[in-house]
Amino acid sequence: MFRLKPIKTAMVAGIAASVALAASSFLSAHAQSEADFYKGKTVRIIVGFGPGGGYDAYARMIAPHLGQRLGANVVVENQPGAGSITAMNNLYVAEPDGLRMILANGTAVGLAQIMESPAVRFDLEKFGHLGTVSASPWVWLVHKDFPLKTPADFQKAGREIAWSATGPIDGLSDGAQTTCEVLKIKCKIVMGYKGSNDAGLAVTRREMDAIYVSDTSANNYVRSNDLHAVANMSRKRSRFFPDLPTIFESVKMTPQDEWLMDFHGTVEDLGRILIVPPKVPKARLDFLRAMVKDTLSDPKLKADGEKSQRYVDFIEAEPTLKAVRSAITELTPEQKKRVQAILSAK
Repeated sequence: MFRLKPIKTAMVAGIAASVALAASSFLSAHAQSEADFYKGKTVRIIVGFGPGGGYDAYARMIAPHLGQRLGANVVVENQPGAGSITAMNNLYVAEPDGLRMILANGTAVGLAQIMESPAVRFDLEKFGHLGTVSASPWVWLVHKDFPLKTPADFQKAGREIAWSATGPIDGLSDGAQTTCEVLKIKCKIVMGYKGSNDAGLAVTRREMDAIYVSDTSANNYVRSNDLHAVANMSRKRSRFFPDLPTIFESVKMTPQDEWLMDFHGTVEDLGRILIVPPKVPKARLDFLRAMVKDTLSDPKLKADGEKSQRYVDFIEAEPTLKAVRSAITELTPEQKKRVQAILSAK
């Protein structure tokens, strides 16, 4: 009887190996089928803004690298309108064939959904998520000669602070409004600037007191010796300002205010996300996720991006989707109501 035991073990191991080999062959055949589907086809990366901006530049940097992996012609298609919401609406009802994707401003469109904008006709969670291309910490800036230099200075001053912004949910204005709510400082958000560059120039010219921008933009202003960095508004350290204190280190907050800053940080971390229409077949979605991961993990692409300060900090699809849920769909009614009240009080 003892001689049979090794034979049984060997049989079980053989069966397991056969099952594993069959599963591997099935997956390989499946992947090959998806690869064959893309050969010679045209894939569109949609950008919800006009040519020449940051999202357009990122998309055009990624397109040829992704095209090589798909064996497809990957082109960038600009669809400006309503701060990219028009393009998001169009993609939400597009054919789920895997031939269209959008490089979305996850922060802006996520906040638009939270604010229940009537223009929004999509649910960010229901798109097919391919991953996050990049997400930067945001930084609070003032003119280099502005008398208030730290968050504590602003809290003590008791004066109104004018912040420059482009629109009601643009990263700049909602970040400023959240900061003012948490620090209990008087603020005036001045919207209408054509873009973040114009909003930054307004602070440089001392027309405005402060601006809330990504660390990439902040680095350009500080390096040119025009503006001063007050605080890093994220828990995540900035590659450009590694020694700059975070807002959490700079001021004492109530648990509710700390939650609000963390919430806004989570929304900011959505950053530049790649998504496809809902209901793309699972095998095709999995194949696209693998190709996007391979593309955005390519050292050559990352090195090319660093030369022009288009940094790639890839986050895979599942953590990206988890962040979307945490920032949008898992908000309690009370939390959502508070966010809406704060961001609408400009």
